[in-house]
Amino acid sequence: MKVLVIGANGKVGKHIVKKLMESSHTPVAMVRDPDQVPQFEELGAETVLGDLEKGFEEAYYGVDAVIFAAGSGPDTGADKTILIDQEGAIKAVDHAKHFGVQRFVMLSSMAADRPEQGPDGLRHYLYAKHRADEYLKSSGLNYTVVRPGMLTNEPGTGKVKLDEHINDFGEIPREDVAETLVYLLSVPRAENKSFDLISGEQQLEDVLAY
Repeated sequence: MKVLVIGANGKVGKHIVKKLMESSHTPVAMVRDPDQVPQFEELGAETVLGDLEKGFEEAYYGVDAVIFAAGSGPDTGADKTILIDQEGAIKAVDHAKHFGVQRFVMLSSMAADRPEQGPDGLRHYLYAKHRADEYLKSSGLNYTVVRPGMLTNEPGTGKVKLDEHINDFGEIPREDVAETLVYLLSVPRAENKSFDLISGEQQLEDVLAY
């Protein structure tokens, strides 16, 4: 599949593009700034310019799937979070429906399915993620929502714990999150499902394989 990566220049997004290059899929890296293009061209990845706060529907021409990995980050103010994590994601879903995209994988955040239980300082972020996730789930698109725990920059291990609900708020390397998102693109048992994700003992290729 030709996969549009929204948020390709982010810490997880860069890993996603690399993992897609190593897979049977073809990435299209969506970036805001022309200065961000060369790093992806060096990988041999196609790029397209698009800004979640403005217009980006042209990025969808010819793509089969979307991985939404953009985010303002939990440390930004509520206004920016709503613009990117909520409204940007909702626009991304609307464009996917308009262009007949076959598959949509959303990078969310652990506790986004229960934002009222989140820490006070994170609650606006979790509510924005929650609204975007719920909008995708009701869109009619073939979706998968992945809610990882605390992200780290450690090298990936390829071992994860993926379940519809995990009580422990664990950690996971960004590289493993990216690999999981790419893997789930082609796993039928992940379709129209939402998952929590942390580091674990199960090899990724065995997750949902049976």
